Amino acid sequence: MLSITLLFLVLGSAKRPEPLYSCGCCTPEHREFDFWIGEWEVYGPQNKLAGTSNIVFIQDSCALQENWESANGELKGASYNYYSAPDKKWHRIWVDNEGCNLELTGGAMNGKMVLQSSAGRNGKNEMIQDRITWTPNADGTVRQHWEQSPDGGATWKTLFDGLYKKKR
Repeated sequence: MLSITLLFLVLGSAKRPEPLYSCGCCTPEHREFDFWIGEWEVYGPQNKLAGTSNIVFIQDSCALQENWESANGELKGASYNYYSAPDKKWHRIWVDNEGCNLELTGGAMNGKMVLQSSAGRNGKNEMIQDRITWTPNADGTVRQHWEQSPDGGATWKTLFDGLYKKKR
């Protein structure tokens, strides 16, 4: 009969199987946007419900997927958000049911996630640039501040200032 000590030594030295996949997203940088995960009601100015948003992990927690629906149900969209180790930046791709799309890059700055687009032309042929900042608040809410610049980032105008509150 094997003693408990000998059994422990034998089991402890056995070769463990290799994992089925590597953990390519197990870095602190990949977790910088985790504060946004959840089911949210999103409120705009005057605390009016703007819509709902559900943000979940996908691809073994390597990306975040957002599913948005406006309060009146007319606007629906999705975004895919991920950290790219090669360029050390966060990327966001947004597409909605009105045919709009938006690509942003950036990263965590002072506890906030700040992503912005390259300058490009909008539907009115105007040169614009977008910037969205997500700020986690101490009470568990998240502020999303979306701004747009018509002059290469010299000045910014608020397009949307929303507060994400967890659904109950």
